[in-house]
Amino acid sequence: MVDFSKLKAMSGKQSLEALTAELTKVSGGQEGKKGDDRFWSPTVDKAGNGYAVIRFLPPAANEDFPFVRLFDHGFQGPGGWYIENSLTTIRKDDPVSEHNTKLWNSGIEANKEIARKQKRRLHFISNVYIVTDSGNPANEGKVFLFKYGKKIFDKLNEAMNPQFEDEDAVNPFDLWAGANFKLKIRQVEGYRNYDKSEFDKVKPLLNDDEELEKIWKSEHSLKDFLDHKNFKSYDELKAKLQKVLNENLPSATVARAEEEDIPWARTDAAPKQKAAPEPKFQAADDDEDDESMEFFKKLAG
Repeated sequence: MVDFSKLKAMSGKQSLEALTAELTKVSGGQEGKKGDDRFWSPTVDKAGNGYAVIRFLPPAANEDFPFVRLFDHGFQGPGGWYIENSLTTIRKDDPVSEHNTKLWNSGIEANKEIARKQKRRLHFISNVYIVTDSGNPANEGKVFLFKYGKKIFDKLNEAMNPQFEDEDAVNPFDLWAGANFKLKIRQVEGYRNYDKSEFDKVKPLLNDDEELEKIWKSEHSLKDFLDHKNFKSYDELKAKLQKVLNENLPSATVARAEEEDIPWARTDAAPKQKAAPEPKFQAADDDEDDESMEFFKKLAG
C-alpha cells in the first residue's frame, strides 16, 4: 500500500518507467453509467466547442496505474441493438471480436465493411481534478472520473514519451511534477476534435500538501471497472449477438447475402476473393463519443 508521504517521495520519478511500460502495452469501454455522478464531462456550446482545465491524478491507494482501458461494442442488426462490454477488456475471448475476425479474414470487402461497423470502441477512465470548468463552475476543485478516448490518451503518451531531444518526459499524473491539461474541444466535420488540447507548464497542482492528500484520498477506484461482474459471460454475449444479427453464427452472413441477392454472394458473380493473410481484426478508436453511446442506449430501450 502506498501512503501519501511515499507518493510525494516518488514524485518526479514516480513509477515513470512502469507507467510508460503500461502505456506502451495498452496503446497498441466500460461506459460511465448514465446518471453516475462520479463522472465528469466537459460542457460544450451550441457549436460543439468547449474548454476546461483538468489535472490527471496518480493511482488511488492500493492501485497500480492511474487509468484503465475498456472496450465495448455498439451497433444495430436486424434483431435490434447490441450494446455490451467486450470481454477483450479482461483478456478473454469475445464473440463479436471472433465474428469480426472471420468477416475480416474472408477477404470480401462487403464483409470487411460489416466488421468495421461492429468494431470495438476504445475508452480509458482516469481520476481527474477539475481546475477550470466555465460551463459548470460548481465542478471546480472536485475529483471526478473522466472517460476519454485514444486521441486524449495519445496526448498523455506523448507527454511521457516526447518526440524531440529538447523535450523532457513528464508524468502527467504526478501531483507535484505533472502539468494541468487544457482540454480544447472543437466540432470538426461533425465530430468532436481534441487536436488543440495541450499540457500547461510543469507545476504542482497545489502548494499545500494537506490539500493534495485530501484530493488523493477522494479518488475513485478504477479496478472496479475490471471486475468480472461487470461483464456478461461468453455464452450470454453470443446468444445476444445471434439475436441481434438474426443469424446462426458464423456462416449465415454469406447465406443472408445470397438471399438478399447481394452481388458478391451470387454464384454468377465474379469469383470470391481468397482470404488475405491479414492480421486479426482488432480495430478500435474513439471516433464515437459519449453522446453517441447514450443515444444507442436510448434506442435499445
